[in-house]
Amino acid sequence: MKKNFSILLTLLGVVVSGLIYGTAKANSSNTPPSLEEVYTRIGYTSPDEAVKKFENHFNYVLKLPKIKPSISFTHQLGRFSEDTEYNLNESLEIKFINSEIVENHYKIVVRPLEKKLTFKSSANQKDYTLKNGKKAFYIEHPLFNFLIFEHDHWQYVLGIDKRVSKVTADTLVEIANSIE
Repeated sequence: MKKNFSILLTLLGVVVSGLIYGTAKANSSNTPPSLEEVYTRIGYTSPDEAVKKFENHFNYVLKLPKIKPSISFTHQLGRFSEDTEYNLNESLEIKFINSEIVENHYKIVVRPLEKKLTFKSSANQKDYTLKNGKKAFYIEHPLFNFLIFEHDHWQYVLGIDKRVSKVTADTLVEIANSIE
């Protein structure tokens, strides 16, 4: 009797567990979303569309670098972030990514000078002078390396994945100098 009761209790536990946790079934027709779908869900559009929104919002023409790093990219995406609550954290971000070579990740972030980010000098910072006479500084970060500079009414931040060793500070300075 005790043995039957133990078996019955065990079976009851298995049934209850199955009801509580349910069963997961795989559906072979479900495919993960494409890279474009993932980025679209978080507000990215084409770079041209994002630039137009940014320019219309600030009523000023934006000049972007004419060149980009000489590495391969499969996607170019843009996002204008508008801060409707505080009107402080507004920016344009253009991403260049490669879906097959994840370290090929380059981005341009632009903000109006009135809302620019302030960076403290650090030991891992190197200063440069651009061809227009403006100062730029290069910062090495654990994940990305950045070149920060100002041009016209904008603060630009060029960022490259740290694993792309062929894109150096000099390369980013060359890209910054391509803004006319």
